[in-house]
Amino acid sequence: MTGAPAPRTTAAHRPGPLCRRCCGIALDLGSARTRAWITGSGVVVDVPTVTCTGTGAGSEAGARFGTGTGTATGALYPVRRGAIVDTPGCARMLRHLLADRLPRLGHPLIVVTAPALGGLAYRTQARIAVDALRPRGVLTVPSARAVAVATGADMSRPLLVADIGAHLTEVVLLHEGAVTDARRTALGTGDLDGTTPPERLSEAVAVMLTAMLRQDRTSLTADALARGVLLAGGGALRPEITGRLAGLLHTPLFVVPAPHTAAVRGAARLLQVAHTHPSASGGLPPAADLH
Repeated sequence: MTGAPAPRTTAAHRPGPLCRRCCGIALDLGSARTRAWITGSGVVVDVPTVTCTGTGAGSEAGARFGTGTGTATGALYPVRRGAIVDTPGCARMLRHLLADRLPRLGHPLIVVTAPALGGLAYRTQARIAVDALRPRGVLTVPSARAVAVATGADMSRPLLVADIGAHLTEVVLLHEGAVTDARRTALGTGDLDGTTPPERLSEAVAVMLTAMLRQDRTSLTADALARGVLLAGGGALRPEITGRLAGLLHTPLFVVPAPHTAAVRGAARLLQVAHTHPSASGGLPPAADLH
């Protein structure tokens, strides 16, 4: 049987950080921390999501890495509660963190996680920010789906993911890999103190799941609850949160491995798949969403 020549395979090629053809970045821009995975290197960045103001061209880089000639005068937080509020600042942060780690003249493929309810505004600002890295293509993926991919969960069946971050908590229902329903609260582990106990965060998750169940006219949420809930984010490591949540929900809870880095690891797996797709050789659109 004859036909068009098969596309060149990457089987004999090991992607690496110095390869201009296959360099890529998986990126998770959290309100508290930014995590990035570079092809061939693994997770090479896990730092606070903060930029610095100051005088002199090297102030931000100098404040972060102890180099440069400027003087830092204050901290700025470009991502707040699941929203990019300072896109130029976010771009500067990414450039200082990652530009030197990419091959010279390389144009990386970038997969960025996004809150399920971040909407077009978040995805647009994220793409503008990563333009600082001169990408050849940008893909966005809901954080909950990235978490599911990282765990190898069966997404052919309804799946609930609760991502308890530092300043944002999301509960997301996935069906066949797509976001079917989602709820969020601007509350996270970073808000817990003497006046905001861990129980409040557990109760917020339970309230969101209950509302999702009551308003679902199908059986998807009920089926997913019977299956159990995947817990991700730093809050999944807090037994005072997960213990209370288990008592409220009466359903299995599964803490994903290394829950604070699950989203970026899932994005990295999607990045590896994208590199082997025939479109990655030149036909990849400059921006796309993975739902």
